[in-house]
Amino acid sequence: MKSLKIHVAAIIITVMAACSPLMSPFDQVAYTQVTSLKVDALNLMGKATEPYSSHEAEVKDLQIKVDKAIEYDKHRANNGITITMWELLNAPDKHLLGGYFVRWKEKSTLDTAFISAQKKIVGKAFDQIAELESKKIKPSEIKP
Repeated sequence: MKSLKIHVAAIIITVMAACSPLMSPFDQVAYTQVTSLKVDALNLMGKATEPYSSHEAEVKDLQIKVDKAIEYDKHRANNGITITMWELLNAPDKHLLGGYFVRWKEKSTLDTAFISAQKKIVGKAFDQIAELESKKIKPSEIKP
């Protein structure tokens, strides 16, 4: 079921990317933020075999960086799809990055198999945000 949802989301993103005049143009800062945050998030997720308390400050720091990326994208016109994707990724009640950190905090440590599986899922979510951004019209391609 999760795989189906990921595929449906990918199709929606592709279709919406084709409608790029209705979307904000490509933004290098936004693209750099999402790719950088992906690396930071997956690295931190890999540390969940250790107690959450040992990495609580790192988690909070990463959450602040994600919040900043979301805030940046909120102030770009016609960027609702990207905002929705970020909010799903960051939601504490979902099974992506936000939910992962909630679970880590509740359990203190996580199993390596779970970590590996979740890193793949969260990595794909970051990739979808990055792919959407990269498919947007570049400012130099916008005709007056």
